[in-house]
Amino acid sequence: MPAIKITVRKNGPYRVEAPEGSVELVDADGNKYDLTGKPAFSLCRCGGSVNKPFCDGTHSKIGFQGAESAVKKADEASPLQNP
Repeated sequence: MPAIKITVRKNGPYRVEAPEGSVELVDADGNKYDLTGKPAFSLCRCGGSVNKPFCDGTHSKIGFQGAESAVKKADEASPLQNP
């Protein structure tokens, strides 16, 4: 079975690496994206890409923070007070 690797990039996209033809990516209507010649691609996580579902680098321009970073920052900003 081919190895598929998905890496969550810190405050960036999901990076998908897999042998060509081993991943099928479909939209909400079931239409397949053409991944011919793409053994690796990045999926947008910030919602700002103009080339969704693929990343176009917008995350770095808008200061996107991944949920894990955003939650940590919010927790540090307002720690729980003990009664």
